[in-house]
Order: sequence, then structure tokens, then C-alpha cells
Amino acid sequence: MRYFLADILQFQFHRAVSKASGCAGALNRCSIYGNREAGARLAKMLEMGQSRPWPDALEALTGQRQMDATAIRDYFAPLQKWLDEQNRGKPTGW
Repeated sequence: MRYFLADILQFQFHRAVSKASGCAGALNRCSIYGNREAGARLAKMLEMGQSRPWPDALEALTGQRQMDATAIRDYFAPLQKWLDEQNRGKPTGW
């Protein structure tokens, strides 16, 4: 279960720090390398360690207290668009 949740959270974290870094492009193209704002947010969350409940740490990084799997869709949106174009007009299914 923790690996499943970690997958969801990694995309949510990536979206949050990408926004903090000012990346306005496609989420899969955003890099936070060397960005101080993104690093500060990540450090703020990591400073908590296990001393605070996980929703507090999530809020420190993302501004939300709940997990949100829509970041996965945001990340893979360009791929979904490409697949839709490739499959347009073709029968789907078995």
C-alpha cells in the first residue's frame, strides 16, 4: 500500500514544486533543478520529519491536506493527447 500511495504523492509533490519554481509548461517537462523556491518548500516539509502528522507535511509542500491523484493525469496529458490522435477513427476494444 505504501508504494501505491508513494506513486500518487510523487506526482503531487512534483506538480507542487514545479508550480513553486514557476514552470508554466507541460508538467512532464518541468525541472526544479537549482530552483531555490522549490528547494525551500521541500526543505520545509522534510524538516518536520515524523514529528507532525502527514497531512501537515503534505500541506507544507502542496498547500493541500489531501492526496490528489489528478497530478498523474496532468503529467501524462501530452501522452494522452498523442494517443487520442493516433487512435482517432480506429476501432477500439478486442
